Amino acid sequence: MDLELRQLRCLVAIVDAGTFTDAAIELGVSQAAVSRTLASLERALGVRLLNRTSRSLTPTTAGVQVLARARHLLDEADDLVREATTGHTRLRIGHPWSAMGRHTAEFQRRWAAGHPDIELLLIRTNSATGGLAEGLCDLAVLRTPMPPGRYSGAAVGREDRYCAMAADDPWARRRSVTLAEIATRVLVIDTRTGTTTTDLWPADARPEVERINDIDDWLAAIATGRCVGVTPHGTVPQYRRDGIVYRRVRDAPQVPVRLVWRREDPHPATHAAVALLGELYRGGDRPHATHRAPGQH
Repeated sequence: MDLELRQLRCLVAIVDAGTFTDAAIELGVSQAAVSRTLASLERALGVRLLNRTSRSLTPTTAGVQVLARARHLLDEADDLVREATTGHTRLRIGHPWSAMGRHTAEFQRRWAAGHPDIELLLIRTNSATGGLAEGLCDLAVLRTPMPPGRYSGAAVGREDRYCAMAADDPWARRRSVTLAEIATRVLVIDTRTGTTTTDLWPADARPEVERINDIDDWLAAIATGRCVGVTPHGTVPQYRRDGIVYRRVRDAPQVPVRLVWRREDPHPATHAAVALLGELYRGGDRPHATHRAPGQH
């Protein structure tokens, strides 16, 4: 199937303009060229896209579906051209869970003030590389080990681990818990992008595990009260939920926070982002011992 962007642009122009004549004026071609382009698109797809009468022009059922996809594809193509022709005017930072944690808002504010010519986009992607492998971002904030292969990275900070539990859990009245105590509970783990594994415990004293594949499922399971979770502090400010509280795991090793990028083609603003996030973490990241869910006192 030979499908071209000019065919999709023609379809959108016809529908938006309302007539072949007006579409031709908008596209800067003849009316005959508009008719030929639409006909070639219908042949390529094997469906009729427009109902045409002497008085009206409306999309068919198939046309409505194609039109919606065409608009999306054309927007994506325009974005691609814009990025390619205007240089690195965007910095996309991916993350699988909690971005920069408690520093997220301040990072965004300082970036906008210091780099007004580079738009910052934060993209949450349920991927072990935070979207790097999928080409969705230029940098990724990762709290898991460095991915193998074609990546470079820099450590920017460390975070304490916290235990997430239901708000009515008996532990919620305490300031902290221990790994040994958690070993007596059911532990919910995100096997795709989570930072917690049973290696935190001795082989003969590991908790029973329930596995999920996304932070929303992780939170939902914890809210039921049947299990608890362990997570870096970055999760705490980013995912406050009614019915869930977080308590520090006082004897657990800290989690390193890294910015990671593709080694062969780093974004020009990579080192600026590393420097800013490192400064925020060095500025003081000792979290409070107690974090309460909204509504708790």
